[in-house]
Amino acid sequence: MNSKQRCARYAQSLIKEGMIVGLGGGQTIQYLIEEIKEKNRNLKIVTPSAKTAMLCVQKGMDVVPLQWIHSLDMAFDGCDEVDAQFCALKSGGGIHTLEKITASMAKEYILMVDETKYAQTLKYTHPIVLEVLPEAYSFICERLKELNFIFAYRQTNKKDGFLFSEHGNVLIDVYLSSYIDPKTLYDLLKSITGVVEVSLFVKEVTGILLAREDRVEFLRK
Repeated sequence: MNSKQRCARYAQSLIKEGMIVGLGGGQTIQYLIEEIKEKNRNLKIVTPSAKTAMLCVQKGMDVVPLQWIHSLDMAFDGCDEVDAQFCALKSGGGIHTLEKITASMAKEYILMVDETKYAQTLKYTHPIVLEVLPEAYSFICERLKELNFIFAYRQTNKKDGFLFSEHGNVLIDVYLSSYIDPKTLYDLLKSITGVVEVSLFVKEVTGILLAREDRVEFLRK
């Protein structure tokens, strides 16, 4: 059993019969789905990830659309980086707005990570992603230049041009050359008119399942 599987098994032990559970995306979540399926619990699953939703349906789980639910008992997700202050950076999927809605709905929002993704402070080895209204794209780029940020619009190798979010918004990757406090950075970027959401999670995370080489630690806020 690898570290991600151990993490998923620990997460499964926290889930109780009849809960409404949010699931993000990634390999550890896929392992968690397998764990849930084996226990055959009477759960409702909510997810911002189309891939996760499809896998849950294939496993015979009850998947409920996000807009039909106003609160979750628990939500589990992965991330690119998380620090000791429970601030996290999620860059990969480009669905961070929906992930943040899911996180905000949850009584407990728990990230599952291995040691390589956990540090005392965020290292910003991944970009901060902005979801922005298309009409505000040029304005936001100019504002980012004024703030001396390095940035680029996100592209896809499957077509020429912008990669859009599920809601038709543009994704901009912002790169840091030096450390900035995550909460300060979030407030600064979110304050730019036209920014829908920022892929920094500075208040949502309530727990971290940290997979070490020989054990899983449950860190609580």
